[in-house]
Amino acid sequence: QVQLVESGGGLVQPGGSLSLSCLASGRIFSINTMAWYRRPPGTERELVARITSGGNTVYADSVKGRFTISRDNAKNTMYLQMNSLKSEDTAIYYCNAEWGRGWDSWGQGTQVTVSS
Repeated sequence: QVQLVESGGGLVQPGGSLSLSCLASGRIFSINTMAWYRRPPGTERELVARITSGGNTVYADSVKGRFTISRDNAKNTMYLQMNSLKSEDTAIYYCNAEWGRGWDSWGQGTQVTVSS
């Protein structure tokens, strides 16, 4: 099993910045790709950014140039640096890890609210 715990959410004004962290524990040696998803109010969960064990990244078009995903394997932690935040970035943000032979783990989610 892989357990994930997010932290760093909160309230920020439009144009501001926020950084999220996701700490992994358990069978961390088996983790392949990690990702951040989000679920805006009243909509379905969507991919924000993904990073492979080798550091290759993919971003949703809506966050390209504003968000940066990274991971520190020595600290078992993935990060999401969010800059130039907009009201439409308001959502619950979830950490995801793909591990082993096709297994999936999710964090409990952390609320990000962008509002003046």
